[in-house]
Amino acid sequence: MRLAVISDTHISAPDQRFCALYEAHLAPADVLLHCGDMVGASLYNFLSQHPRFFCVRGNCDHFVLDHDIPVTLSRDIEHPGGALKLGMAHGWGERSSVWRRVAETFPGHGLVCFGHTHRRLWEQFQGAWLLNPGSVAEGSMALVDIAPDGALSCTFLDI
Repeated sequence: MRLAVISDTHISAPDQRFCALYEAHLAPADVLLHCGDMVGASLYNFLSQHPRFFCVRGNCDHFVLDHDIPVTLSRDIEHPGGALKLGMAHGWGERSSVWRRVAETFPGHGLVCFGHTHRRLWEQFQGAWLLNPGSVAEGSMALVDIAPDGALSCTFLDI
């Protein structure tokens, strides 16, 4: 199973570059995660075409929808080997310690995804894998593969 994880797109609507990214890497993924800072309802609506799209609100997401985008999100992601407990947030506060604040928000989770810093991160902390895919606006995203035994692996893509 594959999760495509993006953050900090900082575009209000999908442009040609983003549509190509969607077709190549986001649409084929089993689950699509956006960790905040979409900045526009048009981009949100475009990403919502994915059948398993989850997102959180970032500090630049001031657009209005007919519903709220959560600031944090916790979901069980079912996969052939069981379920992965996923936590998501954009992040807040001092950038050097965003990872710790986000991780501490989701105790007992197997994967915690966040953005805000625009810096890639893939490391374990207190039993959880922490992932910051970097910023799409700056040419970065991540793919997370879940093996049949539930093991996680991450590949960063330069886009």
